[in-house]
Amino acid sequence: MEIDHFSHGWLTPVVAYVMSFTGSLLGLRCMSRVRGESIFDGWLIAASVALGGTGIWVMHFIAMLGFRIDGAAIKYDVPITLISALIAMVVVWIGLCLAQLRRLGTQGLLVGGVVTGLGVGAMHYAGMYAMKTDVEIGYDWPTVALSMIIAVVAPTPAHWLTHKVSGTQPTHRAALVMGMAVAGMHYTGMFAMHIGDNQHHMPPSGAGAAQLLTPLIVSVSLVTVGMLFHLGLTEVGGPAPLTRRPAADNYWPTRD
Repeated sequence: MEIDHFSHGWLTPVVAYVMSFTGSLLGLRCMSRVRGESIFDGWLIAASVALGGTGIWVMHFIAMLGFRIDGAAIKYDVPITLISALIAMVVVWIGLCLAQLRRLGTQGLLVGGVVTGLGVGAMHYAGMYAMKTDVEIGYDWPTVALSMIIAVVAPTPAHWLTHKVSGTQPTHRAALVMGMAVAGMHYTGMFAMHIGDNQHHMPPSGAGAAQLLTPLIVSVSLVTVGMLFHLGLTEVGGPAPLTRRPAADNYWPTRD
């Protein structure tokens, strides 16, 4: 039995990367609109949904549409699949909260990047746990460790580019880095898989890929389009006003 990660050719990896880049770009642009350090800032939450939902979760499951094991059935556990999306958004939200704390400086960017990367890895392996098949799946643990290193290391320069350098081009470069990190982590983790010697006699339970993933992916993608439209409208209205606070707050005024 053989594993095929590209059963639809280059279609799924290319579309998956485009969605990862789009979610990352939207998330980083939302972060540039954050004012203050409130963890419940609307733009911060929107960034978490965009990056965790579209940039990570949608990317993963679009790539999984191209995953096939010859001669084996593949199903998905619905609750765990939904929980994996929640994991991505919540952990990314925590990472972004840490990264935008001005008083932490570079240390905040570093810790925030690590936490965001852990969110990428946690979502990936939660999504893999949601996949059920009638063959035994094993992992090459050194390759798994490499995938986690990719996930943890790459978001840090993306955060740095967004917070330390102003302008649209740095944000696009940061989104390219994030997109490559998420896609690279995904496929590195997938290539760590191998087929074991045992085969289960009972067929796997759950929903099929097209039955479950297609409506979920379309729904999240529509939310992403709506957020892009809303972001575009706010930018057409002009730059956000300069926010000032007393020096005792140690707040760095910024302008988008």
